[in-house]
Amino acid sequence: MHILCSDLEGVFVPEIWINVAHKTGIEALKLTTRDISDYDVLMKKRLSIMAEHNLKLSDIQAVIKQMEPLEGAFEFLKWIRERYQIIIVSDTFVEFAGPLMEKLNWPTLFCNSLTVAQDGMINGYNLRQNDGKRKTTAALKSLNFRVVAFGDSYNDISMLKEADAAFLFRPPENVTDEFPEIPWTETYDGLKTFIKEATAE
Repeated sequence: MHILCSDLEGVFVPEIWINVAHKTGIEALKLTTRDISDYDVLMKKRLSIMAEHNLKLSDIQAVIKQMEPLEGAFEFLKWIRERYQIIIVSDTFVEFAGPLMEKLNWPTLFCNSLTVAQDGMINGYNLRQNDGKRKTTAALKSLNFRVVAFGDSYNDISMLKEADAAFLFRPPENVTDEFPEIPWTETYDGLKTFIKEATAE
């Protein structure tokens, strides 16, 4: 039996932090896991920038509420859910995800959480577990699922390598150059083809 695991940002929705950077004018917040492979380094940098600019959780949530899924993402996810089980495994946070999950019709999401002070400043972040994407994939394999996984960035690589079949979706050139063994596509139709081939009995 097959089950799908997918990233969220860059696959179904735009990058949250890039949108926050555009709305606030804080260019340094454009950095994502496409640029920095160490998630802890990236998040500490983000928290420092937010503190410097007095940016609160409510400011980020206001940006997220205005965001929409990527073009074609809702229909693609609907196609998946009519045929397979899927778990979206993301490095985003519960405090961010709600409006986007609603627009995607509430798929299952595994993600992290934030530590927020009474004044609304974000003081830290709490991983559900270290290397959670890979461990989710490994746990599903231990339940005798064959896992098909796809993502777009450095923080997805351990999940993709653990999966039985794996693909990159609209990855940056630096990721495809570093991991040429992972097939990639720019379109949802391309992902559909990969998924159907990987799950053919």
